[in-house]
Amino acid sequence: MAQLLLHLPDALVARLKRAVPPRERSRFVQRLLEQALPPDEEDPLYRLALEVERDPALSAEMAEWEEATLGDGLGRVR
Repeated sequence: MAQLLLHLPDALVARLKRAVPPRERSRFVQRLLEQALPPDEEDPLYRLALEVERDPALSAEMAEWEEATLGDGLGRVR
């Protein structure tokens, strides 16, 4: 278990204190973070992206696709 120092706006802290009892605030923030953050390497799309980055042939092919579609349908914006 680790402690984390966060800087939050005063109004948000006041809302948290009104809504969540003191001994439940860490668990409350933990649940919010677990819901909001993507899972570590459990996500199949994340694993595939890592595999593409590690595979030179796939990485080169993806670079070609990116170059070919980067401005697809858009004019130059200044």
